[in-house]
Amino acid sequence: MSLLTTPEGAALLAESQVTASDLAKSPSRLASFLRRYIPFFYRKELRKNLKVVVRGMLSDLERKTCEPCAYREGLPRKPIQAFVGCGRWEDDAVMAEIRRHAAEEFGDPNGALVFDGSGFPKKGTESCGVARQWCGRLGKIENCQTGVFMIYSTAVGWAPLDRRLYLPKPWTRSAKRRSKTHVPEHVRFRKNWEIALDMLDQHGQAVPHAWILGDDDYGKAAEFRSALRERQERYLLDVPGRTAIRDLEHLPPRGERAVPFVQARQWCERFAAQRWARFTVRPAAKGPLEIDACVVNVRTKLRTRSGPEERLVVLRRADEKSKITFALTNAGPEVPLAELVRVVCQRHDIEELFEAAKGETGMDQYEVRSWVGWHHQMTLSSLALWFLILECHRQGKKLQP
Repeated sequence: MSLLTTPEGAALLAESQVTASDLAKSPSRLASFLRRYIPFFYRKELRKNLKVVVRGMLSDLERKTCEPCAYREGLPRKPIQAFVGCGRWEDDAVMAEIRRHAAEEFGDPNGALVFDGSGFPKKGTESCGVARQWCGRLGKIENCQTGVFMIYSTAVGWAPLDRRLYLPKPWTRSAKRRSKTHVPEHVRFRKNWEIALDMLDQHGQAVPHAWILGDDDYGKAAEFRSALRERQERYLLDVPGRTAIRDLEHLPPRGERAVPFVQARQWCERFAAQRWARFTVRPAAKGPLEIDACVVNVRTKLRTRSGPEERLVVLRRADEKSKITFALTNAGPEVPLAELVRVVCQRHDIEELFEAAKGETGMDQYEVRSWVGWHHQMTLSSLALWFLILECHRQGKKLQP
């Protein structure tokens, strides 16, 4: 059952001002929206299939794979499956147009580029890039595919900007598996943060922004932070609590030349008690969301040396004091703690976007196995999601999962 048809979904739609009747009246707006993207689908049948798939993704279908989308409109399934799985249309061109559209609608010099990974549980071994790896959605190592996504986040709204399938090392080394799933010759093994850096270099100038955000999969990579500094990008990246830091605001113990390195969580236990400041982030149904936070100048421990000076931001929800998160930033002291808190919370809001994408536009409901098919699926889902975001914006609210 679609989230839209559940009592919880109905209440959520009412809160976000996107009601069932609004969606029922949206075909004309969807048609108007798609006119901007139809030129990238050069043949008549491709354009027809585009409309069928996007309408299906935005419908109340229980499963939003190709077959139900086709049958919903009384069409055979094979042309729709071919359109998504191996259709001759350029998904990179469609994503480029979404980026241009996002810059027009939500362009904000204080916006953020958010890099985040998302797992797609899969059975079997045939789907491109599938392997036993960490799946954030399940919270454990599982058989899945993993995608790296670049999201635009501003005070006005969100927009999906790019997506890339992560290809594990065994896949990159297997000519047979590459050939069977049509992996392009130029694709080589890249870590998640390296994929994110490629996206930034290729598309970072498409939208104005002031911040680079990401979870600890990106923040723990000192190479990624270093590359961002070289590009003069300001970042605020989550890091694990085990990150070794040196407090630059305390004098070293007697007889020592420097303050010893300790884990971030240990520093928090020893020194954060007198430094917490409380901030109200946003209103919520059960009362304002309040965050306790503190910040300290630190250096991190690298393999052979200490890193450059950064600021460690420590946060906890006022109602969940046992759950503490950490982030590193190269933002200078001119950026106050209140702004750092706002930006960190902006990244965590992206989880809601993925929930909406998977629940409402079928991002995780697909049966394609090839490299092209995966990217086609993510592009079409991103396009449907972008339409929903704009509909919510038209109503004056952000999209909610």
